Amino acid sequence: MARLTRPRVLIAPTAVVDPRAEIGEGTRIWHFTQVREGAVIGRGCRIGTGVYIDRDVRIGDHCKIQNGANIYRGVTLEDGVFVGPGVQFTNDPCPRAVAPDGRPLGDGDWELVPTVVRRGASLGAGATILCGLEIGEWAMVAAGSVVTRSVPPHALVAGVPARVIGTVCACGNRIEGEGHSLVCPACTSVTRQR
Repeated sequence: MARLTRPRVLIAPTAVVDPRAEIGEGTRIWHFTQVREGAVIGRGCRIGTGVYIDRDVRIGDHCKIQNGANIYRGVTLEDGVFVGPGVQFTNDPCPRAVAPDGRPLGDGDWELVPTVVRRGASLGAGATILCGLEIGEWAMVAAGSVVTRSVPPHALVAGVPARVIGTVCACGNRIEGEGHSLVCPACTSVTRQR
């Protein structure tokens, strides 16, 4: 049974949430999830089982983070981002455990490279997001993709490495056609390509 802690925040009893993390009203954090110190999670988020949220991560309002995702320091998720099961973020372009002389490396020995996922973007199950990138508003990353370059707004990307294969509406449906303004067949809204 989950417990209500902090004003209107639901945290499962097996979750570990550092008291120095900020959790927005209405957020739910499920079993075996860890939220580190300095993390800021917005209002109305749903965080699944076995998620790891590193220190100082920033998560906007109404995000949904599915089971087993790992979100490391340097990552910012804007409002309404969907992170599928098993999504992996990176934060160092040249990771090493030890220096060439065998000396263990610590926090000050590596380069933190930030990543931003813009409002409404969706990251499919098992996607890997390399550091230093921006995933544009309402973009969609297909399951299993490895994102090695920034993704434009409303782009649908897939593959290893991920490449643009189409355009998606804010409602999530694929939009066919060419030009600067595309009409979604599902919701009839207009998406302007940049």
